[in-house]
Amino acid sequence: MANTFKGGLHPFEGKELTQDKAPVELKPGGELVFPLRQHAGAPAVPVVKPGDEVLAGQLIAEAGATISANIHSSVSGKVKKIEQRPFPTGGKAEAIVIENDGEYREVEFVGSDPDSLSREELLEKIRNSGAVGMGGAGFPVDQKLAPHGWEDIKYLVVNGAECEPYLTSDYYIMTEHAAELISGIKIALKLLPNAQAVIGIENNKPAAIKKLSELAANESKITVKAVKTKYPQGSDRTLTYATTGLKIKSTAHANEYGVVVSNVNSLFNVHEAVVMGRPLTRRVVTASGDSIANPGKFYVYLGTPFTELLAAAGGTSQDPEKYINGGTMMGFAMYDLSAPITKTSASLLALKKDEVSARKTGPCISCASCVGVCPMQLMPNKLAKLADKGKTGEFEKMYGSYCIECGCCSYVCPAGIPLKQSIKSMKAAVKAAKKRERQVAKS
Repeated sequence: MANTFKGGLHPFEGKELTQDKAPVELKPGGELVFPLRQHAGAPAVPVVKPGDEVLAGQLIAEAGATISANIHSSVSGKVKKIEQRPFPTGGKAEAIVIENDGEYREVEFVGSDPDSLSREELLEKIRNSGAVGMGGAGFPVDQKLAPHGWEDIKYLVVNGAECEPYLTSDYYIMTEHAAELISGIKIALKLLPNAQAVIGIENNKPAAIKKLSELAANESKITVKAVKTKYPQGSDRTLTYATTGLKIKSTAHANEYGVVVSNVNSLFNVHEAVVMGRPLTRRVVTASGDSIANPGKFYVYLGTPFTELLAAAGGTSQDPEKYINGGTMMGFAMYDLSAPITKTSASLLALKKDEVSARKTGPCISCASCVGVCPMQLMPNKLAKLADKGKTGEFEKMYGSYCIECGCCSYVCPAGIPLKQSIKSMKAAVKAAKKRERQVAKS
């Protein structure tokens, strides 16, 4: 069985800066900000108002639709206001602002024995916890583990690849909270009773492979598979192929092939939600990059401003040209570090040079380098040209909407053409146009 996929590349890893460092608890200062949309789907709806006193772990906003997620306060204090605040990926978003009283008084958390709960009760506990996908998209975990046709799911692919440069938070979960991760996987398998779990871990993480292999040795439905270290190994389709041999078409969803893919951090939070009764209010965040004074991992209370994370990492050794929320390949450049850390905030990177802006763009020389590295077997050079010319129909015929935006094409382009950006913009335009068409059809 293959342990990798066709295409991809090997960007600078940078993981040695933080990989072997234990997380440091970062207790926040006075004000925390909780955006109502820090997950896929509809924004959450506030259940508190300015002046209300809250406890750590208390529900402050409830899921606004089926695809949505609860939000809980990470500290005790008082609700100051509900207003628009800077968002980590740009722009502003409606958010609940809480003044931290510094006492960290908590609600009473009530854990459960997973074996004593029905399928519906397990899903309810996960849903109530506000757990979302921690790998980037933020899809509600209760929905992920209860797909249409859940009885036919054959594989639970556990994403332990963590292929993005610099990021090491998932590695920490796999090495230091391996037992809790296995517990979360076993709960997920109760929800997907006909599935086998396979944990895919890149082979540059031998300690994680060893630890989880030992714990899974006596678990008949859980196996560990070392996959080749290559970006973007952690993408749903590439990891599924590397661990199961199943090729998921670009026009299909993993569920149609009997597969559910979930991040290790997400499944750790399944354990926390069910066994410990704890909602998602904290997470491990990597602070790294060649401009960070003291790179490390931090156990961060959600809602904490990125400015406080940067200060905890010693600030910068020199003025960086770029801050990134996430990895260098798929992360978002940050322009306002007052934005809060949310459920999907994996890291803060500070880089001395903005290599993207510094690249000089020339004409495409039809070398096909971008085609060779594309993990989706697309033709990024042609798609980008169609996008720049606004040729929506031809773009869709060439499956442009199935680009996973990994950035491999832009990374290798000798002409410095921002292929990913052009394709991403066209994808957004296509999506918006289809949404308008649906709205017109309903009216």
